[in-house]
Amino acid sequence: MRSYSQYCAVAKALDVVGDRWTLLIVRELMLRGACRYTDIRDGLPGIASNLLAQRLRELEGAGVIERRDAPPPVAATLYELTVRGAELAPALHELGRWGIAYIAEGPAVDDEFRSRWLSWPAEQFLSDHEPHKPPVRLAIDTGQDPVAIEASAGEVRVTVGEYAPADATLTGSPHAVLGLLSGRLDLKSARERGLEYRGSTAVIARLQPLATT
Repeated sequence: MRSYSQYCAVAKALDVVGDRWTLLIVRELMLRGACRYTDIRDGLPGIASNLLAQRLRELEGAGVIERRDAPPPVAATLYELTVRGAELAPALHELGRWGIAYIAEGPAVDDEFRSRWLSWPAEQFLSDHEPHKPPVRLAIDTGQDPVAIEASAGEVRVTVGEYAPADATLTGSPHAVLGLLSGRLDLKSARERGLEYRGSTAVIARLQPLATT
């Protein structure tokens, strides 16, 4: 791990998390919790195995992550964030908020996508505008693991990989889904871009930043 050799808090932070792939490793552990090595690598398409191993060692040495052995019958080494590592959450949230303008243009031809990455914009942009009403559940299908967003009592919760009944379902490309969730597209415009919406439109109106249908 190279150092900027500057007595500055920003520089010292970048000494630890400023290398390529490092913050994305933190992102995966923040979204998924304790992970096996193969789980982390799945969330980092394009990273070389030896580089991932090196980054994990560096983060462990810096006290950002820790290893533990999963109990039988799993018998695997798990990586997870330490308390110190979890303190990076606000920085990642702000980076995600700042970066939404760049993904609004749409993915590049070779961009990879994982459905769990939708958790960031969902947590950033969606709110429960009608907390006094019964809970509602919005399912999202981008062709990968299912994502569910539930609004209940003023809170928005996101789950990934669970199939459950929903009050409404979004089906479409990540670009169209992200446009709707971020409020950059209303439901009509998203439908014009190929997004399918089944169920009550009141669900997205309750969640979406602009509350438009």
